[in-house]
Amino acid sequence: MFSFAVSATCGRARTGRLTTPHGDVDTPAFMPVGTAGAVKAMTVRDLRDAGAQMILSNTYHLMLRPGDGVVADLGGLHTFGGWSGPILTDSGGYQVFSLSDLRTIDEDGVRFRSHLDGSAQVLTPERSIEVQMNLGADFIMAFDECPPYPAPREEVEAAVRRTTRWAERSRAAHRRSDQWLLGIVQGGVFDDLRERSARELIPLDFPGYAVGGLSVGEPKPDRDRVLECLDPILPAEKPRYLMGVGTPEDIIESVARGIDMFDCVLPTRNARNGQLFTSRGRLPIRNARFRRDPRPPDPNCACYTCRTASRAYLRHLHHAGEITAAILMTIHNLSFYLDTLKRIRQSIALGRFQELRHDFLAALTAGEDDADGF
Repeated sequence: MFSFAVSATCGRARTGRLTTPHGDVDTPAFMPVGTAGAVKAMTVRDLRDAGAQMILSNTYHLMLRPGDGVVADLGGLHTFGGWSGPILTDSGGYQVFSLSDLRTIDEDGVRFRSHLDGSAQVLTPERSIEVQMNLGADFIMAFDECPPYPAPREEVEAAVRRTTRWAERSRAAHRRSDQWLLGIVQGGVFDDLRERSARELIPLDFPGYAVGGLSVGEPKPDRDRVLECLDPILPAEKPRYLMGVGTPEDIIESVARGIDMFDCVLPTRNARNGQLFTSRGRLPIRNARFRRDPRPPDPNCACYTCRTASRAYLRHLHHAGEITAAILMTIHNLSFYLDTLKRIRQSIALGRFQELRHDFLAALTAGEDDADGF
């Protein structure tokens, strides 16, 4: 039911295809984030129209509400949410580790207080896998410990050891053949710990590997160096997923270092906050200079928003507090991200990725926050 094949490379960048029980995914791929089983301000139809192939949902949030048992009883996440394409669920680890004032960690797992009602909860590798099996996503994640940044080396080293042990328990607990369970490499910004984590996980023979614990505040040169360190170590025949990254420029730089899959809340969150991603940089639609601007957000974009709405209209909707503002700007931001990934895939197949990379980054730098940049 599953397969992954790389069809072309250009330097370290690669394009290929993931085959899943719910359809194919062309890589490199970006997954819109549907935390509670829905991508904010987007219907399934909107996601399809924007070009989404696969979405991400959150184990922690769905476990608490409506409950993974409820989702299972109603046919799993695909039926429950009406999305027929591939889905990835994270392990819930990042969310509970971010609740530093509400949780305690030991070898068994994590004990924490629900952010909804303060009720006591326990999440272990076995429970995380149980929840994800109930949700029924195509790709699920091993439970890991994600240390903060910055963190002392000894704390990161302990998290690497625990991540390996929890990966072994996650592997043992997983019993669904219609899911791919991915391992997560930790190690902070310490190259030797990253290499150790990867080499400890590879013998577990996960069908794919994620790089976790980045995009948590570390400098971008450190992130890029970590990816360069892992590129020759992670199995080339298996997909690689960089968790929680990032901006369009982050994505293109990570593709250049061998990454196949991405997710991030930025395109949806920034849309709700009035910031649009364009081929000439970010557009802060709240600014007064757009009050009479009749142009679309990005004249180079063919999304529904750019075909039908002016900057002036979007600014008006945003300042008026209209929900339509979030909808239209989310459609644009996700369309821009997904179209960017499509262009990346095409450039790799044609052997022109480095040219696209140079031109794309140069355009962003030249036009950042420039309303007259087009």
